[in-house]
Amino acid sequence: MSLTMDLEVGLWGWLLSGLAAFLMGISKAGLKGLSIFNVTLMALAFGAKQSTGLIMPLLLVGDIFAVVYYNRHTQWKYIIRFMPWMIFGILIGVVIGKDLPEKLFKIGMVVVILASLGILIFWDRRKSKTVPNHWSFAGGTGIIAGIATMIGNLAGAFSNLFFLAMRLPKNEFVGTAAWLFLITNLFKLPFHIFIWKTISVGTLTINAMLLPAILIGLFTGVKLVKMINERQYRRFILAVTAIGAIAILFR
Repeated sequence: MSLTMDLEVGLWGWLLSGLAAFLMGISKAGLKGLSIFNVTLMALAFGAKQSTGLIMPLLLVGDIFAVVYYNRHTQWKYIIRFMPWMIFGILIGVVIGKDLPEKLFKIGMVVVILASLGILIFWDRRKSKTVPNHWSFAGGTGIIAGIATMIGNLAGAFSNLFFLAMRLPKNEFVGTAAWLFLITNLFKLPFHIFIWKTISVGTLTINAMLLPAILIGLFTGVKLVKMINERQYRRFILAVTAIGAIAILFR
């Protein structure tokens, strides 16, 4: 993907990607539930597969911020239980996603997004307080999360499923997820650079231009996490993300 092609996205593309970076910052700062929306906006702006690599450096900026801010709340026992399975899923995703045609890639992203929405809705309505302890739950969820994060940076809903099942309090949830995604995103980085070739000088130039938007989002998110009830905005995110997912198919 050349630098010229990267920069010829038009005003609408820059608006979409700027909003995505801003919301990514808010999400990484603690207001979970926005990651699917970020991916949808980036895919609309730059294309499904190209956006998966372009978004990576921005995700790492957010991960580092979240780790620094929420580190004291991290629960490592859940990371150790979940991460090996997720890494295995990433390796599967590298193989099946490398030569996947753009159209199929878009369809795959839409399916994962809509499935993720279904999971989030399910957990919103679930009343049981049972904590699943069998290895197959962490294993199955982790593998799917790994595949989803490699082919579309969409692991958020699946990791949320695991952490919600563990009944982690809000700050522990955010702090544990921050370390999980910093480690797994660093693990994914070489695959995007050397195998998929979705990170280039051009994409890094775009990242630099979008950096102010994610930084503003990060500092905004820190303030909002103390003020806004997540449940109130999550329903809105579910609706607009479903619309955005379908829109990817018609881009």
